[in-house]
Amino acid sequence: MRLRLESRPEPSRAMLLASPVIATSLTLAAGFVLFLALGQRPGAALHTFFVTPVSTWNGVAELLLKAAPLVLIAQGLTIGFRANVWNIGAEGQLILGAIAASALAIRFDGTTSAWLLPAMVAAGILGGMAWAAVPAFLRARFHANEILVTLMLTYVAGLLLSYLVHGPMRDPQGLNFPQSILFGESALFVNLLAGTRLNASVLFALAVTLGAWIFVTRTFAGYQMLVGGLAPLAARYAGFSETRAVWSALLIGGAAAGLAGVGEVAGPLGQLLPTVSPGYGFAAIIVAFVGRLHPFGIVAAGLLMSLLYLGGEAAQIALQVPYAVTSLFQGLLLFCLLGSDIFVFYRVRRAHRRSPIGGRP
Repeated sequence: MRLRLESRPEPSRAMLLASPVIATSLTLAAGFVLFLALGQRPGAALHTFFVTPVSTWNGVAELLLKAAPLVLIAQGLTIGFRANVWNIGAEGQLILGAIAASALAIRFDGTTSAWLLPAMVAAGILGGMAWAAVPAFLRARFHANEILVTLMLTYVAGLLLSYLVHGPMRDPQGLNFPQSILFGESALFVNLLAGTRLNASVLFALAVTLGAWIFVTRTFAGYQMLVGGLAPLAARYAGFSETRAVWSALLIGGAAAGLAGVGEVAGPLGQLLPTVSPGYGFAAIIVAFVGRLHPFGIVAAGLLMSLLYLGGEAAQIALQVPYAVTSLFQGLLLFCLLGSDIFVFYRVRRAHRRSPIGGRP
């Protein structure tokens, strides 16, 4: 018996919303089997992975702290994804934002000016936008594939960061470790919860989420980009500028990623490190799709992805399993979502074999 996939005339809205829940459940089931194969008690291991990290106020604070950059970046990327502009280089844009903000913090170290932190925020946003402007120009001018360009620039950004923390921006009193000086109080976000690392940078995620929702649902520019993604020919016929959409999508994504970089160096890290991001730029792509490219769905998906990060750290300590389990869970989540979406957009049909002319069916 042969089977084929037949496109549904219109996917079920209920299943579109249920698909991420199904994917999460399948990921948990796969995790059960995984821990069993690793010689762990699956129930206790899953409890350690998903419950223990948020069983204290400090754990909840860490959850919000790690979710903030994921939500920030995913909101920016989603604007582009809706317009069929695929920015895969948010990791590099985050790094450039962190570098630009750190340069100001180091240059004006020791000052107590109130303008320093706002200037760092502006510099981080501009740094991320500048890095995103390169693929925007190449796509708009030479029709270069933005997926490849943004991805390759991520590795360039990583090498630039390594050069700076080993050279011009290295702390001269840091015993030759590749790191910058610790930033002063005027270059750090204020703490929101005593005894934890939760700081005011998480408020940017809330503000950007609200801004993204307004942009997508209430502005003509958001409508233009949505039409350009869903029906490029219709958008061109209506006179919507494809070049403008490309520039807008990439610059918005770069700005959000750069802002996330500022939140890291002026927040929990307090300095520039070669490991300024544990892969937030790539994980945010999964967050965007698990959140169904919807601003509020992205918040829920960001919290889930943040829990995977915390769970990986807790499992590494308590269960002595590799930290790579975190990446495995992230990949499983995306894989299960893509698999679930096949049945949302397609139905399985039996393929009838055609009979030869004049023969029996």
